[in-house]
Amino acid sequence: MSVTGFAPHRPWTSVGVNVSGVALRRGWGEVEGAIGLWLWSVPGLLRPRSGSVSVWRDEEGLRGFVARHDHVRIMRAYRDRGALHSTTWHTERFDPDATREEARRVIEEWSRERPAS
Repeated sequence: MSVTGFAPHRPWTSVGVNVSGVALRRGWGEVEGAIGLWLWSVPGLLRPRSGSVSVWRDEEGLRGFVARHDHVRIMRAYRDRGALHSTTWHTERFDPDATREEARRVIEEWSRERPAS
């Protein structure tokens, strides 16, 4: 399992980030090892945030996606425009409810962090 989150330094950056996330999602079915994906967002005029929760058959699939040219291009385009968080964990079997609950907990924890100035 993988959870990522992005908090832009400037609120208007969130539009491009969200459009890029949706574009990556369109090709999700062709990603080797991908099982599931949820995009999430917390709108806000001053502090919008967004990210993804993804489920992988194995770590190799996740690493393959992270190294894809389209993902790398987007990450390079936005790396200096906000704060990125990510975490992963392993489970013996996929439990959608447990995954959502853990992802929610992680996202809420990130939300309590003070933004960088």
